[in-house]
Amino acid sequence: MTPTDQSPEGFVLHPVGTVKSELKKPVLGATKDGIEIKEDMDKIKQQHQQIKSLVSELEISPEFDGILEGIEDFSHIMVLYWPHLLAQERRSLRKVHPMGRKDLPEKGIFSTCSPARPNPVLVSTVRLLAREANTLRVQGLEAVDGSPIIDVKPFVRTLHGTENPSIPDWMKKIHAEFEAKDE
Repeated sequence: MTPTDQSPEGFVLHPVGTVKSELKKPVLGATKDGIEIKEDMDKIKQQHQQIKSLVSELEISPEFDGILEGIEDFSHIMVLYWPHLLAQERRSLRKVHPMGRKDLPEKGIFSTCSPARPNPVLVSTVRLLAREANTLRVQGLEAVDGSPIIDVKPFVRTLHGTENPSIPDWMKKIHAEFEAKDE
């Protein structure tokens, strides 16, 4: 495919690097074979809390030498990566109950943050702790060890953020539960 070819046939992404992380398996899902597992919700919340402080490394391939110049001037970056452990059959899902929860309405996959998507390109905004040559140390990345990195972008609130975004009640409920302190 040449840069001027606009057809999707032959579309190819080439990783620019690899994630190095203590996270060896994807974060627990709330379902197994479509059956809700309520006892896993506490584990899921615990994992999400641990990921907030998890430090990972983004190793950019040597062939891209110089590509990170200046990135260390930003406090946060966006990492686009491929969930390489996602089963191929999960890419055909069109609707899901968010987090596998039957108490939440079924939604189209593009309305959720599920990694199960036709093109499972995931994005996370993370704190950039340090740059050492072609390696970035970041905090808060949910990517599994070995995940191919597709792209890295600086996070700039005025470009990437928006004031007063709205989200549906079901998403607010999930976030409130994740933020709730266990007593």
